[in-house]
Amino acid sequence: MGAYVDVDGLSMYYEMVGEGEPVVLVHGTGGTVDSWYPQRDLLPEWYRVYMLECRGHGRTADAEGPFTYENFADDIAGFIEALDLGPVRLVGWSNGASVALRLAMRRPDLVSRLVLLSGAVLDLSGQTAEAQALSVEPGRFWLAETWRPIYEALSPDGPEHFPVVEEKLNRMWREATPVTTDQIAALPMPLLVLQGDDDCVEIAHAAAIAGTAPDGRLAVVPGTSHISPMEKPELVNLILLDFFEDKPPARMFPLGSLRSAAEAARTAGAGEQAGSAPRAA
Repeated sequence: MGAYVDVDGLSMYYEMVGEGEPVVLVHGTGGTVDSWYPQRDLLPEWYRVYMLECRGHGRTADAEGPFTYENFADDIAGFIEALDLGPVRLVGWSNGASVALRLAMRRPDLVSRLVLLSGAVLDLSGQTAEAQALSVEPGRFWLAETWRPIYEALSPDGPEHFPVVEEKLNRMWREATPVTTDQIAALPMPLLVLQGDDDCVEIAHAAAIAGTAPDGRLAVVPGTSHISPMEKPELVNLILLDFFEDKPPARMFPLGSLRSAAEAARTAGAGEQAGSAPRAA
């Protein structure tokens, strides 16, 4: 059953199911609480699951000003505080992963465990070429048309407001402030980077992020795309439940593959910066 909570004047829609410690699920572009329907069957058996709708999505109205990952993160921080939930297990999917990461960086006191689902990127260079094409025509038009009907059916701002929200989102993707490896290395909570093997993030990039975090893990779901929670919900749910547990098993034979990926990414990044210096001058 749905409800609203006031977050600094923004009336945020959410639904809650289950009992236990809180889990907060953050949808991606054009998503709603219904994005998580494959997770509603299992996760609430173990946790109290909150599914929210971000500003300009679903039943939550748009707000004044541009969209940024930071103001989306602040909205969710306000949501967690308004319902007195923190610290929570936080899962962000796609665009929601970028939001969840900013929240964990800005308010680590509110996040006990962090899952970046199909969206763990430091900057746009971590995305596949196909994913980057979704911010320009014709990919941008195709993406907008896939979620326009959902928006028009639910938005309190009315169907005519859709172009405004779509432009705000597209600008947020293009102009987002990059995340640094130092910020990933400073995350105090366990981090799970989870994605399909045919997803929007280059697997090497995802592995580097997981390897940079002090307590990072990587899970790649075989035979899935950007919507692995819908394509293989049983497997994704089991991975989430395993990560949510407080006592992971000891690693009996670690050989450093994630750390190697992180070091390779840092070395490549340093090389690119060095190579670009003469041109910048």
